[in-house]
Amino acid sequence: MTSSNSSYQPAQQALDLGLPIPNEEEIEISKTLVKKICEAADHNNGIPFSSFMKLSLYDSELGYYSAGKHKFGADGDFVTAPELGTVFAYCLADQCEQILRTLADGQILEAGAGRGRLAADLLLELEKRDSLPQQYQILELSHSLRTVQRETLAARAPHLLHRVQWLDAFPQNFVGIILGNEILDAMPVELFEVCDTGTVRITVQCLDGLPVLGESKDVPAQMSERLQFFSLPTGYRSEINLQAEAWIGSAADALTAGVILLIDYGFPREEYYHPQRQAGTLMCHYRHHSHSDPLSLVGLQDITAHVDFTAMAEAAIDNHMDVLGYTSQAAFLMACGLGKLVGASDPEKAEDHMALTAQINRLTQPSEMGELFKVIAFGKQYNEPLKGFLLQDRRHRL
Repeated sequence: MTSSNSSYQPAQQALDLGLPIPNEEEIEISKTLVKKICEAADHNNGIPFSSFMKLSLYDSELGYYSAGKHKFGADGDFVTAPELGTVFAYCLADQCEQILRTLADGQILEAGAGRGRLAADLLLELEKRDSLPQQYQILELSHSLRTVQRETLAARAPHLLHRVQWLDAFPQNFVGIILGNEILDAMPVELFEVCDTGTVRITVQCLDGLPVLGESKDVPAQMSERLQFFSLPTGYRSEINLQAEAWIGSAADALTAGVILLIDYGFPREEYYHPQRQAGTLMCHYRHHSHSDPLSLVGLQDITAHVDFTAMAEAAIDNHMDVLGYTSQAAFLMACGLGKLVGASDPEKAEDHMALTAQINRLTQPSEMGELFKVIAFGKQYNEPLKGFLLQDRRHRL
């Protein structure tokens, strides 16, 4: 093993994967991060894949979410629902309005706010409905993203910027809505593989300056306990997102009364660990291209895994919360005023109407975001039926 990274060539990796070539600055960032990862791997005789993913995405200076790179929207690596336009925020405001009207002094806390587009548009829509919270808190650890979020809010909703507060950690005794859009999928996951001799934990090691996958029979107890209930074929590889489950626990500890509302892509456990899904769900996103090699373009690409919503529901219950609803994004949006928005659109204004239709199709079509993306809600001291799940509730599938 060696910590030299002379063999690590991000530009060649991009060529081999048919991806756009990173610029010189990006190449240097990636090489420096790989050297740091190799040093950690050499020192520890390999690191868990979750540690590699954490360094790749969240290293304080070089990680994907920390290095100031454009990540969201047309000029980034992927597009999230709020970046498509205002439809997503309009419908989400419908659900938030209901919750805020039933909670005295309820606030909104958004975890991982991207470029701040959802925060701005949601505040503007709630203002129209006379349902503004006194505070809109953003839990964001990336200083570069905080700067972008502030700029977005200053440009789109300058008169509401004073209501926004940035946090480094969950507050205590929070009352209101904890909101997370595509937050769980980017949390570092553990990788495992089923072998003839049992299940192994996938690690990352360093060979001649290149990060490579290895394996360890030292499987943490929490993983072993989970995997003993699965009957998976030899060669099956997948993920367990223990950090997301811990995040649910932290959010539950912060919440005194209210609702945790999470939107992300994933499946219930029976579908997640289907025997035919033998390669798991891990994916990488780089300049609107997707591929499955997390060891390439380190620090320059997003690394994600789908969400096991059954595990999230179990974590909520273990932390004394109720599961209030679970459905597809399409069903949730339709239950939250999407039809009303369409009805108010004027077909005579062809350009606006077509733009609205394009947004709705992207958000709701099964072949787009409508079915793969799910919405799940957890509650504490909150018993009102949530309107977003009145059209369809799939809790029985969890």
